[in-house]
Amino acid sequence: MGGVLAKLRVAGNLSAMSVRVHFLVLLALCLVGLSACADSATNSVAATNKLQTYQVKGVVVALGEDGKTVKIKHEEIPSYMAAMTMEFEVRGTNELRGLAAGDSVAFRMLVTEDDGWIDQIKKLDAPKVELPQGIRIVRDVEPLEAGDLLPEYRFTNQSGKAISTLDYRGRALALTFIFTRCPFPTFCPRVTGGLADAQSLMLTNHPSVTNWHLLSLTIDPEYDTPAILKDYAQRNGGVQRYWTYATGSLLDLTAVAEQFGLQFWRDTPGGLPNHNLRTVVIDAAGRVQTNLVGNAWTGEQLTMEIIKAAQVKAP
Repeated sequence: MGGVLAKLRVAGNLSAMSVRVHFLVLLALCLVGLSACADSATNSVAATNKLQTYQVKGVVVALGEDGKTVKIKHEEIPSYMAAMTMEFEVRGTNELRGLAAGDSVAFRMLVTEDDGWIDQIKKLDAPKVELPQGIRIVRDVEPLEAGDLLPEYRFTNQSGKAISTLDYRGRALALTFIFTRCPFPTFCPRVTGGLADAQSLMLTNHPSVTNWHLLSLTIDPEYDTPAILKDYAQRNGGVQRYWTYATGSLLDLTAVAEQFGLQFWRDTPGGLPNHNLRTVVIDAAGRVQTNLVGNAWTGEQLTMEIIKAAQVKAP
């Protein structure tokens, strides 16, 4: 390719037709080398962002309506993640063509420090799999919409002290759901990072606003004891004055999660919880202001919601 470029640089000695021919040759070489270029780009990411790749097998549970995601019940990934059901981003939409729920697939999972996705999805020659329902323990609760009052729930914080949702009346409350063993960067780590960004922005850019708080509730109470939550908080920049991690009874955690549309379940007893994502802002009067679905929101957006919620007059 360098030789072709050198020839093009002496275009003054070539006819216009020769220049076009040389350009087409160069273009053809680039097209032939696209896969090599892609591999080179992947290697570059690996070098700069600690890219890890895993070969995984699983069963398609559902295809996302956006055409960019797929939920897969996957096998254990040794040294990284237990078997569980997760929704993965697919960056090449053609990857999902021809797939349906129940299909067995093999795929490559790529993970960096703050992102993750899958590619090279291949449908395996296997019969359709009947997917059993996961194990969920729930109680009947009404969904909460904007303007609804958050009921009282009692939990235990990372210091082992009893807390209540009523403790936060008069303050804006950003409430989310995580579990400390969640490894995939676009799930709990991204949500926790978003809260950390909002905390930093509030403390740095809005120091005069002090009536706010962040609350991260575990959906894995069997494992996430107060001591484990305390260690997790310290590792993720939580300032205890403004950010509480808490656990509680499985029924209460499930109930408050269900009221905001967050569901978590286990494929097998003792397995890691599968879950979707919700982050909720409660205003200073104790009423639901907004429910942020998924992980696309930013720390800046959450900060603006917190400031708005803090301005509401408490009853």
